[in-house]
Amino acid sequence: MSKRFDTPDKVIYVCTGSKCKKKGGKDLGKLFRSMIKEMGLKGQVEVVKTDCTDRCDFAPVTCIQPDNLWTPYTDELKAKAAFQEHILQASPKENH
Repeated sequence: MSKRFDTPDKVIYVCTGSKCKKKGGKDLGKLFRSMIKEMGLKGQVEVVKTDCTDRCDFAPVTCIQPDNLWTPYTDELKAKAAFQEHILQASPKENH
């Protein structure tokens, strides 16, 4: 019997390439994961650490999909605002 392969409604990509990691990328991943857990969105929203996004001059960089929201110089304040607007206020995926 094979396992079920579920896909999330939203994905938050956090760059953890060397420059982004040094400027807080790893901590941003932890912050997003804790907000997801706190809001009971596990399984609906996932955080994916990415290697370099080739946007090192804008480190740390995050991206929320499917909204295609790229956030340069992401700090805790920007991360929380993006989460509020693009995760919490977004309409839930319709069930088909």
